[in-house]
Amino acid sequence: MGNCFSCFKVSLPPATATRSSSFDYKDETMELRGSFLNSCQQTGPLVPEAHINGNTLSTFNNVGSDNCGSMPTVQSNLRSSRGFYARLSPLGRSGTSSGLNTTTESKQQKEPSENKLNALFDQYKDSHEDVILADGIERFCNDLQLSPDEFKVLVLAWKLNAKQMCQFTRQEFVIGLRAMKVDSIRGIQARLPEIVQELTVNNDLFKDLYRFTFRFGLDVNSGQRILPADMAIVLWKLVFTIREPPLLSRWLKFLECHHVRGIPRDTWNMFLNFAESIGDDLSVYDDAEAWPSLFDDFVEYENDQMNQNISKDDRKDVSIDN
Repeated sequence: MGNCFSCFKVSLPPATATRSSSFDYKDETMELRGSFLNSCQQTGPLVPEAHINGNTLSTFNNVGSDNCGSMPTVQSNLRSSRGFYARLSPLGRSGTSSGLNTTTESKQQKEPSENKLNALFDQYKDSHEDVILADGIERFCNDLQLSPDEFKVLVLAWKLNAKQMCQFTRQEFVIGLRAMKVDSIRGIQARLPEIVQELTVNNDLFKDLYRFTFRFGLDVNSGQRILPADMAIVLWKLVFTIREPPLLSRWLKFLECHHVRGIPRDTWNMFLNFAESIGDDLSVYDDAEAWPSLFDDFVEYENDQMNQNISKDDRKDVSIDN
């Protein structure tokens, strides 16, 4: 019985004890052991001695008058200890079932909650319409610690596939944030910098954002198809917060000086190709290619400005020589 016998240990008789008294002591011990085993037959098989960290479990501290009073407690404690150790992962092993369950649970936790998404939308939606309007977007941006005219807000509108500026529908909000795998303000704040980083290195993603920006700036309610020049200038500055082309500032100055009224979709889309292929050196521009006429005017204007600067420098040199 292992530990069961620890409660019956007594001090050994003195060395001076006679052989008969030693045998008497041994007989008494055997009688006690026999009576104990006989009286415990109904309790089931005996449990082996349990060891934890090299120490023997002492569970029979209080034994009843029938020498079995603590038996149920012992079996219960031993069963509990065996159950506890059975739950521990084997040493030196990985990929156990408990580890797989943990991985599955973590993946499930990353899935956005539909209830949380709708509740988040309800915090900012208009009191009369099921839409987040300008006031709600302003509060939404404040909670995100962003300015409404910040690049990250444009990125967020792009990820929500918003059809109109200053407005988020429930469907856009819920589907967009679910695709971003977030359902809270903190989650959005953590995800947006990651998306911005992806845009800086992924040409296709940035091109998609760039083309979205034109549509986002249109007034859908009025059926607008051409972006007003002043709005186009604002959006060009905004979308080129990253990956700004070298000639952007000169292009925008040209638009302002020549009072261009509007920018068609084709001109907006082709400017990205124009800026990437021409770069800062307008001398490689070929007006025989199928560029919008506005680009021809821009290159001609820039060349005139350059010639005027050269002429001014020449006049300065002549005056110095005289």
